Order: sequence, then C-alpha cells, then structure tokens
Amino acid sequence: MPPQNPDQSPTSDPKPARYEYPATEFDSKPTRALTASPNRFGILLTISAAVILLDRFTKHIIIHRLGAAGPHTIIPGFLRITNVRNTGAAFSMFAESASPATVRHALILFSVFAVVVVLAMLWRIRQTINVSSVALALILGGAFGNLYDRIHYHYVVDFIEVHIARYHWPDFNVADSCIVIGACLLLIEIFRPQPQN
Repeated sequence: MPPQNPDQSPTSDPKPARYEYPATEFDSKPTRALTASPNRFGILLTISAAVILLDRFTKHIIIHRLGAAGPHTIIPGFLRITNVRNTGAAFSMFAESASPATVRHALILFSVFAVVVVLAMLWRIRQTINVSSVALALILGGAFGNLYDRIHYHYVVDFIEVHIARYHWPDFNVADSCIVIGACLLLIEIFRPQPQN
C-alpha cells in the first residue's frame, strides 16, 4: 500500500482546471487573458480622428482655395482636382432626386446609423490592433467625415476626379477613399485563409 501524504486528505479531490475557449475578435464573452490585455480603443479612435482631420483639411483647401476657379489638372488625362457638390449618395446616386431634402435627411439618418454600428463593432474588438480593427477605424473616420458635410453644408464636397482611358470615375474625397480602403481590408480579412489552430 503506497504511503499517503499527511497534508492531503484522502477524500479531497483536486479542482478541475477551468476550461476557457479561445478568444475571438467579436466574442461577447472574452476569456480572462483577453480581458487582461491592454485597451487599445484610444489608438483606434486616433486613426479615425486622423482620417477626419485629413478629410476636413483637404475639403477646407478645396472650398477656400480652389473655389469656383475650375478643375486643376494634376496628371493630364488621368487625375484632376475639382470642386463638386454631391447632394446624393455614393457615386452621386439620388443627386437628381425631385425631393433633395428628403434624400439628404435619409442619408443623414443612414450615416448616423452606420457610424453607431461601426463604433460598436470597434468597441467590441478594442483589445487588439489588427487588420479588422484598423479597417473599422478607417470606415468610422470616413463615414463621420461625410456625415459632417451633409449636416453642415447639406452636400458632400468631392474633389478627386480620375480618368482611365475613356472611363470617368465619379468624383470622390479622402473620406470616400478611407471607406473603400477599410471595406477592401475587411474583405481581404474575410477571405484570407485562417490558421488551423
């Protein structure tokens, strides 16, 4: 019969180790390791703020410097700087609507909803800096930049005009660019093969 440890009761059983499932980016019940990780929400908001400031700065220059002087060619046949007042949605959709006020109010409501949703998603993955969180920060900044235009000016200031051969890309701005970049990053992250672990 093997000797018993005097400090150990024969009836006491060791507590089983608590199972903790691997943490995911959008997991509403993070593990203790994830909760203990530093909060990087401030860094992500700084990225969004940088997008907003750059968007406001470039639009300010276009409004007060270019004005009604007409387009300014940067690369002949490819890139021009313009000053377009877009009262519609992306790619000037609904700009020729019979009721522009209704379109503007609907776009403002949609933009507010989009900002709240993206901000909530960014809050849920605030512990990590990765492709998804940076993409959401870019989208948040771009959405807020265009939302400011719709509320303050009643239109969005677009100024980047691109021509590729005979194709004319609709005029856009810095906020639009950041939204598209963020969306592309999210698509890349979705379709990127995930590690098998």
